[in-house]
Amino acid sequence: MAGRFTLPHIDVSALQSASPYSGTGSGGSSIVRIRAEHGRKLVNELNVALAAITQLRGSDPRLEPAEGGYIEVELRRGSPVDAIEWKKQGIRPGATKDRDNVRTVALYVPDRSQETLRQILDDYLNGPLTDKGNPPNSARVEKIEEIRRARLEVFWTDDPAALPDDPQHLMWWAVWAHRDNEDAVETACERLGIRAASRDRRLYFPEAVVVPVYARRAAIELMTFATSVVSELRRASDTPVFFLEDAQDDQNEWVDDLAERITWPGSEVPAVCILDTGINRGHALIEPALSTTDQHTIYPDWGVDDHHSHGTAMAGLALHGDLTAVLSDQSTPQLTHRLESVKLLPPAGWDPNDPESYGIITQTAVSLAEIAAPDRSRVFCMAVTNENVSGARPSTWSAAIDQAASGAMLADDERAPKRMFVISAGNVSSEIEFARLPQTDDFPAEDPSQAWNALTVGGYTDLTTITDHGYQTWSCLAAAGELSPHSRTSVNWGHSRAPIKPEVVFEAGNRAVSPAKREVLTLDSLSLLTTSSTLGADALQAFQATSAATAQAARMVTRLTADHPGYWPETVRALVVHSAEWTEPMLAQLYSPAGKKDRYPLVRRFGYGVPDFDRASASAADHLALIAQAEIQPFRLKGKREFNECHYYRLPLPAAVLEQLNNVIVELKVTLSYFIEPNPGFSANVDPQRYQSFGLRFDLQRRGELTSLFKQRVNAAERDDGAKPPPHPDDARWIFGPSSISSGSLHCDVWTGPAVELLGRELLCVKPVLGWWRNRASKDIVNRQTRYSLVITLKAPGVEVDLYSGVIEAKARIENEILAENEIEI
Repeated sequence: MAGRFTLPHIDVSALQSASPYSGTGSGGSSIVRIRAEHGRKLVNELNVALAAITQLRGSDPRLEPAEGGYIEVELRRGSPVDAIEWKKQGIRPGATKDRDNVRTVALYVPDRSQETLRQILDDYLNGPLTDKGNPPNSARVEKIEEIRRARLEVFWTDDPAALPDDPQHLMWWAVWAHRDNEDAVETACERLGIRAASRDRRLYFPEAVVVPVYARRAAIELMTFATSVVSELRRASDTPVFFLEDAQDDQNEWVDDLAERITWPGSEVPAVCILDTGINRGHALIEPALSTTDQHTIYPDWGVDDHHSHGTAMAGLALHGDLTAVLSDQSTPQLTHRLESVKLLPPAGWDPNDPESYGIITQTAVSLAEIAAPDRSRVFCMAVTNENVSGARPSTWSAAIDQAASGAMLADDERAPKRMFVISAGNVSSEIEFARLPQTDDFPAEDPSQAWNALTVGGYTDLTTITDHGYQTWSCLAAAGELSPHSRTSVNWGHSRAPIKPEVVFEAGNRAVSPAKREVLTLDSLSLLTTSSTLGADALQAFQATSAATAQAARMVTRLTADHPGYWPETVRALVVHSAEWTEPMLAQLYSPAGKKDRYPLVRRFGYGVPDFDRASASAADHLALIAQAEIQPFRLKGKREFNECHYYRLPLPAAVLEQLNNVIVELKVTLSYFIEPNPGFSANVDPQRYQSFGLRFDLQRRGELTSLFKQRVNAAERDDGAKPPPHPDDARWIFGPSSISSGSLHCDVWTGPAVELLGRELLCVKPVLGWWRNRASKDIVNRQTRYSLVITLKAPGVEVDLYSGVIEAKARIENEILAENEIEI
């Protein structure tokens, strides 16, 4: 394949033009309320709930009386939390969660605004109807199902079973508070005699601060209701788990031979920065690519050595890939990247209940590497997950990764880089009894794999040959090309709220089943080979699961970074995902469902497939990639908060070649990648638009759609005021369709159909969608510019055709037309 992909990707950034943009609404609800009945019900419920606030205030003399309190509001399913927010009155939502088709919100009501809230309901109940025949405030009030006195359960947005029932249960709590309440949280903790973690152990987000607090449930409950400074509660879960099943293979004599054949990198090349248990640098296949000055640790007393063997195993795969082949051949590998290490897990003997937040620890690890080598490009690789903690919603840890990736950590300034993270989806438990073997989809991908800006890696397997002595009669659990038995999925995550994870899968190994179908084992021959932390005779070890897959993915990302220094991290992520293709077993699953929505859970098993370095790095005559890197200002504040612009691209599709191909099936693949700045907590758990700073979507001109009508359909600013978008038949040839995009910062879809149906469809729009930058930020943030990467491939599988030359000609024609248009404008 390397001989085929030799042509440079085609840069189409110059084929973009910006245009004023205006979004369209999502429509209203068809539910009809009986005004008198609904109004009286809510008035009575509000009075009871507000009375409870007064009752709780002053219940403990140690605490300053609050100037407001929380009530619990149940919203109609799918209603936006903004519907019950009144900023000027200080009425703002806190913890929000969706469970059992019910959305509940902890709503803070200042004392000064209680009458305002009562008046809103009174106007709805008794005020004159509007010109359209609606009661006053109906758009907000009719979204409310019920109002109650607040309970601790509404503040708890973690696993319901993890909320302790015992009032004396002592543990670390993650206390989420509005940024302006941080001092009040500290004061309340001090007066109640409970411990709050120091400020360097907290996480800061645009609207929230997360303070780890060590307390009994009774004390947390008192602080929550007597002070009203707590907006949300979770577990302070900071215990990561490694899925590591070691096996030793005595092949030490090959190590020195390979080390002598390798051309080792200098210090100026990009690095894989492994956030793990440390790395034992003395290994012959690691030492030349890892300087002592690039080994770091969160605490000096931990040391930088590998206390668990996991970090060294990761290092071998991240640097060399699977050693099985390269050890036995006589090639002369030339490395274009090197290693860095930050030890972020304590060795044995250290308190496993250390109160450190792993979000803060991860960001500290980032800073350690960047301070030591500030001019080096790097990719952060982390195969650490929280045991059995689902990534179905944003967490402190995943948000910290999103924050670091977007260059928005607390210590970052406007010059801070965007950062590339490669993290694992987590592993299924290694059951040994076949009868008790779990279903992969029952094991959700683990925290922090839900990080929007990270490349999350799952596992598949092609390893189906068992050669271990004594196991020749055993069979493989997974067939070639199927999901690895080790890999977790996000099938059971809520599709409307959670990004598609993992995005890609790499080789993660297989498992073996006994002839009698009683035992299941992980064997060396169904694993990968990598470096061992044990030096000497046992310098190699078997390695598997999503840790192995993640290390290989980080290697590919870093090699791409080295080969294309001008590409942004957003672009490299897009290229890795874009190069991925589904195996035959994956395709069989994807094309068997009757409708597009049936495919959504399937893509959450194996993402967009198995990436390929050659496809990601270069183009071919029959398989080419168009690349665009652009800056966009999604919103503006100029009198009012509104959308600002969208981008139109004139794609250089080769009309003559497409006509020649006629009904030959071709593929057009589009990947849009950008990094959001997260705003976690509160209603961000259930509303992606409250978590993301902004969002982007793409739309391709449809078959037979005139350019002017396409622009009017996708952009309200192109239409007369109040005009509806012109109708045009949906394009049914996308494998997922636009409804598949609801959250995340990477969107990918594939159009497949006759080549002739792409004629006249050269216009693509990149347009913004809502985020907290527009509705909840200051003017300088609302007007902020950001950036994105767009990758589009045109592929004619199984056909000898020169698409590449045709695209180059079409690009030159469009560039000349744009130049002429600009001259006319001048």
